[in-house]
Amino acid sequence: MNAQTHDIVIVGAGIAGLYALIRAQKQGLKAIVLERGSDIGGTWYWNRYPGARCDVESFDYSYSFDDELQQEWTWTEKYASQPEILAYIHHVADKYHLRDGVRLRTNVTAASWDEQNLLWTIATEENEHFVAPIVIMATGVLSTPKIPDFPGLDEFSGEVVNSAHWPERGVDFSDKRVAVIGTGSTGIQIIPEVAKDAAHVYAFQRTPSFSLPAQNRPLSVEDNQAVKRSYREFRERARNSMLGAWTDTHDTSALEVTAEEREAEFQRLYDYGSPMRFASAFNDLLTSEQANQTAREFVSSRIRERVADPNLAERLIPTGYGLATRRLCIDTGYYETFNRENVTLVDMREEKLEQITARGIRTSAREIELDVIVFATGFDAVTGTLTRMQITGTSGTLSEKWGHSPDSWLGVMVHGFPNMFVVTGPGSPSVSSNMFLSIEQHVEFISDLIADSRAKGYARIEPTAEAEQEWVAHSREVSDGTLMKDATSWYTGTNVPGKPRAVLQYLGGVDVYGAKLNHIQEEGYPGLERAAMREGAAA
Repeated sequence: MNAQTHDIVIVGAGIAGLYALIRAQKQGLKAIVLERGSDIGGTWYWNRYPGARCDVESFDYSYSFDDELQQEWTWTEKYASQPEILAYIHHVADKYHLRDGVRLRTNVTAASWDEQNLLWTIATEENEHFVAPIVIMATGVLSTPKIPDFPGLDEFSGEVVNSAHWPERGVDFSDKRVAVIGTGSTGIQIIPEVAKDAAHVYAFQRTPSFSLPAQNRPLSVEDNQAVKRSYREFRERARNSMLGAWTDTHDTSALEVTAEEREAEFQRLYDYGSPMRFASAFNDLLTSEQANQTAREFVSSRIRERVADPNLAERLIPTGYGLATRRLCIDTGYYETFNRENVTLVDMREEKLEQITARGIRTSAREIELDVIVFATGFDAVTGTLTRMQITGTSGTLSEKWGHSPDSWLGVMVHGFPNMFVVTGPGSPSVSSNMFLSIEQHVEFISDLIADSRAKGYARIEPTAEAEQEWVAHSREVSDGTLMKDATSWYTGTNVPGKPRAVLQYLGGVDVYGAKLNHIQEEGYPGLERAAMREGAAA
């Protein structure tokens, strides 16, 4: 086997992979990033569908490791669009000369651990092999789309596109009949945009989502200057918050204030436009059913105000789960789009999608003729990309282990898989946080651990089974105290048949989690077994 050797192999050239490359290069390590896409950018390369936009405010959703970078980049909107975020990532890659360290169009299919020589061998679809003592999985939490296997899909004579693999050429919806299947965060962004040009849009909804108006706006020179003058304090405040971004809310129960005070606070945050701020308006919205009910009633009332047809409004209002126990969305004109004559809701609770035909979609009630079908059906989140690879450790594969339970140590390492690091894996704040900050937390922790181990002559790093299970137990104890544990969503893996049910993110807060990482570093990495290279191992 003709293998290429490196000190570190990084899988994925998104926000996490590029920062991991920066840190590796600063340590003087020979590192390579393997990326299956034809360009860098990760999530923001693949998800280029119309209306794609971040739901974390731009100033928060950016790197904090270099003040020069912070000062030179100027954001144009409160919530940055996909093209602007991708341009920012490209700017970072060019500023730090990262492109030469990235191999594009390289799809990793397997990784196997050599215990004798303490090396990982990474195999690709292109039949290349890369060998390194350390592998960093920076594959992202929303990188493997979930595509339903509807009968008859191959028979459809029109165009089929997936939101997570949007054609670079774009899609022309002018005067076409379009089905958008899925009304989660992605569908909520796509539907209003498609409706502007399409002859008719059929929005196929299985489970309604709660969504707030984004209240997006251009950022002025003064807005940018104000943050740039105080970036140090701005970032420190974010790191010491629960969600990794400042939420401007009070540590008070929703049930300890008057109804008028509660309504006023909900309205203030609703008018601001931020899912993070609204979901943390009071400290018990995710732990008390009664408190959560007050938030659900408020948002449901706003939906009724935004939809002209009262019966249609009720069909768009979620029932059966708590607000923010599934992803709380933000939108630009989503509910108002259903007031248009060329938009129809197809409620799959009322009429089942039975088959895709050559001409369109047949439901239990009718056949809808279509020119384009758009899948916005979500992801096999957090673990899905890694379990689809053949990753073999000391006693089996990762897919076998996570097929029982997505256990990890802090969401950053997995017992049985030495020297393999995961950025924002299961059991870390990940999707319940500002991902940029959580990515930086992980990459810096990983980088410092690698540097400390090399300085002390350690060649093998692995969490103990006991340390892993202690973290799993703690993480579950935290999530069991919330309403999220009962929700059916990608947060709990229940959107994918056969996937074990578990809250995939740590809900104790970015601040608490960050303090845990710092404590572990200060105490010399308890919970890890580190060992030197064995005698007789290959150099």
